Amino acid sequence: MLRVGSIVWGVENVPRAIAFWCAALNYKPLREPAVDWAILVPKEGPGVQLAIDKADVGPSRERPRHHLDLYADDQKKEIARLLSLGASEVEREYPEDADYVVLADPDGNRFCVIQK
Repeated sequence: MLRVGSIVWGVENVPRAIAFWCAALNYKPLREPAVDWAILVPKEGPGVQLAIDKADVGPSRERPRHHLDLYADDQKKEIARLLSLGASEVEREYPEDADYVVLADPDGNRFCVIQK
């Protein structure tokens, strides 16, 4: 049986990504980050590890190969908070019944905020 151990997230700026994702997800580094690598874990309780990896090239802007789906009890509040941390809105056409909004982290990696 397999299980997810970490989601590896390629970025251009490791310290900036650590700051953003720790604030966004209430995570902390598992141990002292390296210049090109860090493992982030929840500050409290269980959760998926997020590994921050120095990318060799910039992210795909058209249709990225990876993204996170973040579930929110209050989507509008979380989107405002994430934008204040340095996220940006991704312009796109949404279906009428969309329960998600696409944002990008400071490195341009996309993620969805989904109303649950």
